[in-house]
Formats: sequence, C-alpha cells, structure tokens
Amino acid sequence: MKSTSADNEAVEPAAIRAWAESRTVFVELTDGRIIGFPANRFPLLAQATDEELKEVTIRLNGFALRWEKLDEDITVPGIVAGNFPLPYVMN
Repeated sequence: MKSTSADNEAVEPAAIRAWAESRTVFVELTDGRIIGFPANRFPLLAQATDEELKEVTIRLNGFALRWEKLDEDITVPGIVAGNFPLPYVMN
C-alpha cells in the first residue's frame, strides 16, 4: 500500500498553537497534546534571546515551526518523534 502526504496528515498531529516561556518551546497539537522542549536542544535556539524565542510562528499547515529573525525551521513531526540535534543538558 502506497502512503501519500494526505495519509500522513491524517495520522501525524499538527501544531495549532506554539509559544515559548522560560527557555522552553511549547506546541499544542491537533490531537490535544501539549508538548514542550528546551530551546537548548537546537543550536540556533540555544543562542536566541528570550524575546527571539517568543517570535515563533506556525507554518506548512501546522507541520513546521518558524523563527524568522533566526532563520530557523523545525518540523513538528520531528519534535513529536524526539529528534533533537543536541543532547539534553540539565542546568
């Protein structure tokens, strides 16, 4: 059976809201979950100011997060799957 992008949209949750507070980025998903991740899990976000982190927008019908000033895009399916480029470091 061949999978299409329409099939993926039906299965994978998309973002309906995104925000940042206390160096954590939160995403509310279409399936009702709210997930969060430390900004320091992504190199560009780790270097961003708190104000820059708050400028997150949702793109690609909820399948990407975008920080325009930072020129950073992160996929929502990647976040949900736990695909982070940097290891978690406790402060």
